[in-house]
Amino acid sequence: MTDATPPVLEPEPAAAVALFGDRIDVARSFAASLAARGETLGLIGPRELPQLWSRHILNSALLAPLLRGRVGDVGSGAGLPGLVLAIARPDVELTLIEPMERRTDWLRAEAERLELSNVRVVRARAEDVPGSGDVLPLDQVTARAVSALRTLIPLTAPLARSGGELLLLKGARADEEIAAAQKVIRKHRLHDVEVLELGGAHGLDVTRVVRAVVDP
Repeated sequence: MTDATPPVLEPEPAAAVALFGDRIDVARSFAASLAARGETLGLIGPRELPQLWSRHILNSALLAPLLRGRVGDVGSGAGLPGLVLAIARPDVELTLIEPMERRTDWLRAEAERLELSNVRVVRARAEDVPGSGDVLPLDQVTARAVSALRTLIPLTAPLARSGGELLLLKGARADEEIAAAQKVIRKHRLHDVEVLELGGAHGLDVTRVVRAVVDP
């Protein structure tokens, strides 16, 4: 009986250069670091390496052109999408909100190693982020793979300023989640709720983003 062959990091897809432009070397450095340490630190699963670029890094990077101003990422975890967005958009200020200490240690270490001066890491649950000061309010709030919309909206909407946006990465059932979340959508006074489908122009699997405006 022989040991199973360890997974190999997915080759960099051609779309990576198109999405990161002159920031591609920083993205490559982050991908290599996450591949080397992510499983050990409990940031990614053991089967993620063969799809690390396409399913995680590029999936996150597709959000970059939509960003503006001060952006908060709830449940940043491994830095998906927060660190990826900070790499792709050095002109945008990213606040990464994550409650687990070992993950915030990783986020801070990677931001420093990659020289990302546009990153701030806040160790807190979304509902415990201070309501005033230099963190809030945010122009936009992102989240990826956190929870269903009916649970996620109450965590993210209060962090955005009036007229700000939610940009929530979701799966194939995004429309169903919107239908199931109508009560909280009304409660948090969201409007212009829509599903954006990104990635097709780059030859990638479709990435769905629920975009909504918060109480203008």
